[in-house]
Amino acid sequence: MSADRTVVIVGAGHAGGRAAQAMRQYGFEGRILLIGEEPHVPYERPPLSKELIVTDAGLEKVQLHEAAWYAENRIDLIAGNGAASIDAAGRRVELADGRAVAFDRLMLTTGARVRRLPVPGADLDGVFYLRTLDDSDAIKARISAGTEVAVIGGGFIGLEIAGSAVTLGATVKVLEAADRPMGRSVAPEVADWFARMHRDRGVDLRLGVTVGALEGTGAVSGVRLGGGSIVPAEVVVIGIGILPNVEIAGAAGLAVDNGIVVDDRGRTSHPDIYAAGDVANQPNAFAGRRLRLESYQNAQDQAAAVARNLCGADEAYEDSLWVWSDQHDVNLQMTGAPEHWDRLVWRGNPDDGPATVFYLAAGRIVAVNTIDNGREMRPAQRLMQSDKAFEADALADTSVKLLKLARG
Repeated sequence: MSADRTVVIVGAGHAGGRAAQAMRQYGFEGRILLIGEEPHVPYERPPLSKELIVTDAGLEKVQLHEAAWYAENRIDLIAGNGAASIDAAGRRVELADGRAVAFDRLMLTTGARVRRLPVPGADLDGVFYLRTLDDSDAIKARISAGTEVAVIGGGFIGLEIAGSAVTLGATVKVLEAADRPMGRSVAPEVADWFARMHRDRGVDLRLGVTVGALEGTGAVSGVRLGGGSIVPAEVVVIGIGILPNVEIAGAAGLAVDNGIVVDDRGRTSHPDIYAAGDVANQPNAFAGRRLRLESYQNAQDQAAAVARNLCGADEAYEDSLWVWSDQHDVNLQMTGAPEHWDRLVWRGNPDDGPATVFYLAAGRIVAVNTIDNGREMRPAQRLMQSDKAFEADALADTSVKLLKLARG
């Protein structure tokens, strides 16, 4: 696009910030407006449940760039003033304060919001969700040695917060409705190992329980379970998933379906409007279907790729389906689409040291987990992407380098 063109990016989170950066790196000389609801510069979210809870680090630790960088790169950052609506035909975005900005092309990186727990007492003082930097600061301020913390939800966020709270000396209970933690992300055997790991580190992990209400007068004092028993808690953190922010896209006439529907270039149903990050429902060749990916890596890489396309490139974006989670002092990394497999192969024992887990379907690798073994993730991805069949014994043999198997 020529230098007299204007690109508006709605959503100043990680994806929006990386998109603006990529446009300048790609050589776009036109005007860039980056619009965000939060009063902060764009920042990374993964540390919110970990490092920012247990240390004195703040925005300076997680920000993509300092505020001055945006001015230096001629990026107009409009923070604390989100988009209220989009006039696709008129190519205008109305802001929350009533102002309107015009665009030649528009990129939506509106992200997602937390899923709320629909039970009585969920609005009591001491009840938190974690999505933003301000949420992280508020949770950290309430947790110290001896604090009774209940975490509702045994997914990544819930388990990461549990690990952080234990590190601070809190008494922590995790309440999960399913029969295992991270049930939608890892195999039952891997989930069982992580359940044992959390319990060994002091977490009271309760599975197969439902929450009926949060108890307290003014401030939360406990969690009433479905069976009637009460779990005492001074702080309750709820982590039961997120919902894509598609409302302004849908109201503008864009196709939405569990996110904003895009093609492999990031284009929406409008030729000059694109989308990326947590909100984008995108095709994925490896999984063989559309996915809405909620990961740091996708927010960063897809945003950059789509930004280049918005500037005139023509590149298909393919996510590697790689995510990670740090829980206590244990690092879990995952890649692939583990929906169906007929064999699980363990390479090493995580009780004794690093381990890698291969999910096989007819000998082909459909997913990989590493436990404190991130150095094997890249060669394991090469094996998976080769679409070759492998012998289970060869994968399990820690004396054989994975790179050797990849070359063979």
